[in-house]
Amino acid sequence: MTTLVFGHKSPDTDSTGSPLIWAWYLNQIKDQTAEAVLLGEPSTEARFVLDKWGLKPPRIIAGVKADQPVVIVDTNNPAELPDAINEADIQAIIDHHRLVGGLKTRGPITIRIEPLACTATIMRAMIGDDLHQAPPAIKGVMLSCILSDTLEFRSPTTTREDTAAAHALARDLGIDIPGYAAEMFAAKSDVSTFSDAELLRMDSKEYEIGGKRFRVSVLETTSPGTVLARKDSLMQAMPIVATEDGVAHVLFFVVDILNGESTMLVPDDLTRRVAEKSFSTLVGAADTVVLPGVVSRKKQIIPNLAL
Repeated sequence: MTTLVFGHKSPDTDSTGSPLIWAWYLNQIKDQTAEAVLLGEPSTEARFVLDKWGLKPPRIIAGVKADQPVVIVDTNNPAELPDAINEADIQAIIDHHRLVGGLKTRGPITIRIEPLACTATIMRAMIGDDLHQAPPAIKGVMLSCILSDTLEFRSPTTTREDTAAAHALARDLGIDIPGYAAEMFAAKSDVSTFSDAELLRMDSKEYEIGGKRFRVSVLETTSPGTVLARKDSLMQAMPIVATEDGVAHVLFFVVDILNGESTMLVPDDLTRRVAEKSFSTLVGAADTVVLPGVVSRKKQIIPNLAL
């Protein structure tokens, strides 16, 4: 049976590219039949990367059947995976996020979770010398994942391993990192075709604060003004999305890649309390608050959230 390789429900560049990388490795190096799939529509940046390297977008699946062999990448959180994930036959987990718990396996499996900025960096180490056999498209996707997750090395999650891996891949491919990263971030910043609800769900994770579940959403962009021009309609959509998704509220952060800061939308008293307690700031009557130096949900936003 074909092994399905997938990441989380909001496929950014890493959750789109890493399944492609690992499916190539299983098919071509391990002689196992595998297919990269997605659990949702890829982000604009991920679509750009696929086009750039001439790769067909993986098909989108609605769920998994019982006994379906799967490899989970870029997450280990059951809330970000198909509802029936524990009925599937989980073969491996490759991730760079904190261990959440809740997944069940049929037997011992390969689990590799490392404190790196990107799943693709972990995969590069796991593939080792066999990476020389990879076509440029796979190496290009790997480079793209690392540049995306590190914000071109600006994110505090960036490690020496991420940086070294990206530079080695760029040299191999003849890619100018600053120029290519600028193209990627321009694609990431083009959100004109997305509805407010889509923007709020595009890059989001559920997280519990003080007994309440929140959807913590970020939008990384080189043009924060374009997104913030829509703040009124975004704030109107936040309670609707929260109700539909069964969470207490949506917390939305617009990450300014170039200036290294985030702007948090503050539509009500609940988010105001979260902002002030989490980031030691005073919001007052404003409906937004700028958080200097805050660019990483994993390292700077979620660990500090309090209610």
